[in-house]
Amino acid sequence: MSEIDRLRQVFRTALSLPADYDVDSLEYRGIEKWDSLAHMSLVASIEDEFDIMIDTDDVLDMSSFKKAYELLEKHGVAAG
Repeated sequence: MSEIDRLRQVFRTALSLPADYDVDSLEYRGIEKWDSLAHMSLVASIEDEFDIMIDTDDVLDMSSFKKAYELLEKHGVAAG
């Protein structure tokens, strides 16, 4: 499974979304389920799945699926 597919799965699991939900264009607060509490759960899930530590600035900046993928690239997990 590719890194982007793993990230899609993390988003779907952390936000309790259906397995076929298209998360690629998802943005923070774009759906009711992605609130501040779910955001922290999502961050923790990403950290666990990819074995990275996300700093506070990046937590605040991670406002979309695209930004989350860019964060993985920054940590050298995903190929840009």
